[in-house]
Amino acid sequence: MDHNPELALAKEIIGETGQNVFLTGKAGTGKTTFLRNLSGESPKRMVVLAPTGIAAINAGGMTIHSFFQLPFAPYIPGTAFGSDEARYKYQFSREKKNIIRSIDLLVIDEISMVRADLLDAVDDILRRFRRCGEPFGGVQLLLIGDIQQLPPVAKDAEWEMLSQHYSSPYFFSSHALQKAGYITIELQRVYRQSDRQFLELLNNIRENRDLQETLQLLNRRYIAGFHPQDEEGYIQLTTHNHKARYINENKLAQLPAGQYSFKAKIDGEFPEYSYPTDTVLTLKEGAQVMFVKNDISGRQRYVNGSIGHVVRLTEKAIGVRLKEGNEIIDVEPAEWSNARYKLDPESNEIVEEIDGTFEQYPLKLAWAITIHKSQGLTFDKAVIDTSAAFAHGQTYVALSRCKTLEGIVLSEPIPPGALITDGTVSSFEEESRRNSPDNTACENMKREYFIHLLTDLFSFDSLNRLLNAHTRLLDEHMYKLYPALLKSMKDECERFTTAILEVSRRFAQQYMRIIGTGSGYSDNPLLQERVKKAAEYFGGQLDETMQVIAGADVESDNKVIQKRLSLSQDELARELEMKHGLMQYACTYGFSVCGYLRRKSVLSIEQIKDKKRERRREKEKKLEISSDIQNQELFDALIKWRREEAARQNLSPYNILQRKGIIGISNVEPRSKKELTRIPYIGKITAEKYGDAILELIGRHARTLFDGN
Repeated sequence: MDHNPELALAKEIIGETGQNVFLTGKAGTGKTTFLRNLSGESPKRMVVLAPTGIAAINAGGMTIHSFFQLPFAPYIPGTAFGSDEARYKYQFSREKKNIIRSIDLLVIDEISMVRADLLDAVDDILRRFRRCGEPFGGVQLLLIGDIQQLPPVAKDAEWEMLSQHYSSPYFFSSHALQKAGYITIELQRVYRQSDRQFLELLNNIRENRDLQETLQLLNRRYIAGFHPQDEEGYIQLTTHNHKARYINENKLAQLPAGQYSFKAKIDGEFPEYSYPTDTVLTLKEGAQVMFVKNDISGRQRYVNGSIGHVVRLTEKAIGVRLKEGNEIIDVEPAEWSNARYKLDPESNEIVEEIDGTFEQYPLKLAWAITIHKSQGLTFDKAVIDTSAAFAHGQTYVALSRCKTLEGIVLSEPIPPGALITDGTVSSFEEESRRNSPDNTACENMKREYFIHLLTDLFSFDSLNRLLNAHTRLLDEHMYKLYPALLKSMKDECERFTTAILEVSRRFAQQYMRIIGTGSGYSDNPLLQERVKKAAEYFGGQLDETMQVIAGADVESDNKVIQKRLSLSQDELARELEMKHGLMQYACTYGFSVCGYLRRKSVLSIEQIKDKKRERRREKEKKLEISSDIQNQELFDALIKWRREEAARQNLSPYNILQRKGIIGISNVEPRSKKELTRIPYIGKITAEKYGDAILELIGRHARTLFDGN
């Protein structure tokens, strides 16, 4: 694809700013190609999603519902599952939470089919798990699609509920998106069609313009009783599934040759709604078929949407000749993957992991397919029937699949009622075109993004809030038990304000002056020098904070208070480690947009151990006990008790308590069963079974010593 200024602008804005982008354009303008290239070139950590299974497979991503584990019920803002934090808290794995926290760019393909409430549900989850109140949790959005194509599905009962909250079912009515804002980049160059007259007719339908004249010209392509020969390579586009199925089954039955069936091989998890073709593919010689995947051999003999005929067929082989050309293609089975996103444990990059595969010959019967399933495909010749069109954009999608007007035959005239347009969509398109940025706006966005990220690096307000909140919690509940600790925390709050907060605010004024001096701010040597020096200073100051926090891990017998303390401590420790790690990076490498984003994404993955588990392990960790007997009297008493207990149970003394365990007990003199379990060779079962007797014996021994003194 040669140079395209709109595509170049989209790549620049997505890569160098945090601005949300709606990438749109007429059918055949290269949106899908741009997405494929972006996946391999973007420095940002991105996730690609789509509203339907087939669209997700074609885009190389997952469905929105699958990735975010959303129910298919309508999302009502502030109610239903939107307000149920526990639903998500325990539904997502730690890995999924880490992926969500580390996303830079969320791409949603075929955005025209995404309903507004679904986008708001995504916003809800992102804000919650990224611990960020900004729309979509601060994640940049790339929304790709043509709003004049197929609309979102909103059943009457669902829309009755949703209409109380949304002005339309379309994605642009999302409350979160309206709050977040976005720019529109409309691709102008059409690669699919080159016929000017045909392009004008398509544009008239899109823009609801000159429809009477447009219909007159289009309906000249109506040919009553048109029945093309199979070798001519026409495909019929219909509005409903049952029509396409009837045509295909009827045409296959008319062929005299014997039929063969090929069963798909499905491994792992691959949902039925995402099947790219039939699980049992039944063919005959002479059957018209369509390839449903690009040539996997790399020889580019066919692409997704290529039409041909089966000319050779056995139980183990299928030969297809395309409508243009004499070469017989020996079709090989192809594999589709049902992928999910995961984190690579070594690189901490977001990668795709295959949950399941679908292996089948990349073919389907193609005398007819539905208009819905034709979205994204290109045909040379098509017989189109939109007389029963029932949705906005359906007729436009059908017509725009074809390269030329001459390649279209209408099996029924297009009635005026089939040109279903939605005034809401037209108004949105007109308004969104005004959101397209010029070069000056683009440069301003890049500068603003650079400043935003640099400020994010040297902002300590969030950390300060967490530090003060934890200190207040200690002051409220633990001041009697830990007065010295509380004083050190209060002292640290004061030091943090003076040594970090106030200094960071003065430094912000300094780097803003440097950035304001010229256009080369991103690689300004003075700025980079000051960034490294500042990072070195703040890193050292944070070292002191980390030392204080490390000693502030306290316990309460009150379970509710203990939970609050643990959560507060963990959140503070995570934020502190994140900020410290960023300072270490900036101290060495300075600051750049890509470098900062990548480092922050890696650090945002929760690598800090679960503090509660860590504390539990510490408690359960066995003590190091001297093998020497340091308390002979208690040791002798324990040996006597063990002998008597063994005789009572008719067991060997060793089965009651090991000698090494007795040495540990006599040396440590534990005062609780919990302390008892920390002694080597004493397990929970032993402590539960004999703990009361052992602790009573230790108590008697202690009283004897006290009375003797």
